[in-house]
Amino acid sequence: MKLDKGERGAASQSFLDKPSTMSQATPTLAYISGSWRAGGGGTFPVYDPANGAEIARVADCTPEDVAAAVDAASEAFKTWRLTSPKERAAILLRIRDGLNNNKDAIATILTRENGKPKGEAAGEVGFAASFFEWFAEEGRRQYGETIPSPAPSKRLVTVRQPVGVAALITPWNFPIGMIGRKVAAALAAGCTCVLKPAEDTPLTALAFAKVCEEAGVPAGALNVLPCSRSRVQSVGAALCDSPKVQALSFTGSTAVGRWIYQRCGTTIKKLSLELGGDAPFIVFPSADVGKAVKGALAAKFRNAGQTCVAANRIFVHESVHDEFVKQIAEAMDAELKSGHGLENGVNHGPVINQRQFDRLVKMIDESIAAGAKVVRGGKPGGGLFYPPTLLTGITLDMPVAKEEIFGPVAAILKFREEEEVVRLANGTAMGLAGYFYTGDVGQAWRVAEALEVGMVGVNEPMVSTCEAPFGGVKQSGLGKEGSLHGLDDYSHIKYICFGV
Repeated sequence: MKLDKGERGAASQSFLDKPSTMSQATPTLAYISGSWRAGGGGTFPVYDPANGAEIARVADCTPEDVAAAVDAASEAFKTWRLTSPKERAAILLRIRDGLNNNKDAIATILTRENGKPKGEAAGEVGFAASFFEWFAEEGRRQYGETIPSPAPSKRLVTVRQPVGVAALITPWNFPIGMIGRKVAAALAAGCTCVLKPAEDTPLTALAFAKVCEEAGVPAGALNVLPCSRSRVQSVGAALCDSPKVQALSFTGSTAVGRWIYQRCGTTIKKLSLELGGDAPFIVFPSADVGKAVKGALAAKFRNAGQTCVAANRIFVHESVHDEFVKQIAEAMDAELKSGHGLENGVNHGPVINQRQFDRLVKMIDESIAAGAKVVRGGKPGGGLFYPPTLLTGITLDMPVAKEEIFGPVAAILKFREEEEVVRLANGTAMGLAGYFYTGDVGQAWRVAEALEVGMVGVNEPMVSTCEAPFGGVKQSGLGKEGSLHGLDDYSHIKYICFGV
């Protein structure tokens, strides 16, 4: 699907020419039907949250661009669905290789527009690549079934088939990881994709599109539509309303997820929703406190606390509370270094934008005014940097205990009994992930089964991997991503009855 020089233009030249710098070679145009195009709404700026600098202007797509991309994906589906799983797997493995071979370049782009430390960004690129390997293999195992017939004159079988065009809406906090998780599954199932990345992090998505172009993804099988915040709702509505879009996968806030759920009702799409978290993190008296502290640091402060599975409410048994607070405060002092993500040694970056920053400041200020005690941090830094913060004396009526923090703030609550803390942990409308530390095997089973969440980390803070199902319960969403179940949202089961 090579394009001539007139179609490609400077903005689509290989960003690999200068692998570790943001430059004009980084794609900034929309990617529709195998060509790089200007958006119908002009351009919008992308900023570095660490210093406020404008780093690029990107195509601002409109509902008309959505229609063009959906038409391209619908046309491409006619042939992509007929390619064999083995052929699709070969392309997915080339995408994996393209991501891994250019990890540094993509990680640099990601850090510049997202703010997370370069090491975390590089790890995320590898994480995205792992899904292309996984689904290249799983796509070849979309088995049907032979069903024992109730009648000798019939033979009953099922086959799996792709649903069609899939709309994929991805967040800013994992701008390549969530793309990998969704696109790999959709392409492996035989679907074609229209991807709308978050307005804060479109450059990573466009760099991904370049990798896919160079890996040989057919024109129209992947389309990428960046847009400004002012156009997010209209572009999202166009994806929800299109009858040609048969599946929609969204990762983001529960409020937006509810809107998408309602909007897609008129066209009855397959929906996959990965929404808000509010994860509990519990430290029982039998736990190894040192290990629990290390786990809490990872679960709370990765990406400056801006993850859907971040530890939101940290419940610590009263018998180990003081020791836990002492150790985690010391660990925060020793291990967390703030700064620009491209600087050596930095592992704590900024909040993504002013809107999120102001929300975080208001939440913490109100909690402190309500009686929360500041052990570390608690006051805004310069720009969009909020310092790693540790609060104790938290009560259930404080904002940090009632809302998803989505920032680098560890809020500690005391508890006495197992039954009590399980009730408190489950006292939320969300149910994405939960964590706890214990030395009691029986307690491990009881609590893991009792927590109303889709994923549980027992003495382990890092639960995400391509091999395991990722998704929540209650108002944290629908469906599972990754694992052998990851193809379900992009395929349907067809039953065939033969008369013999």
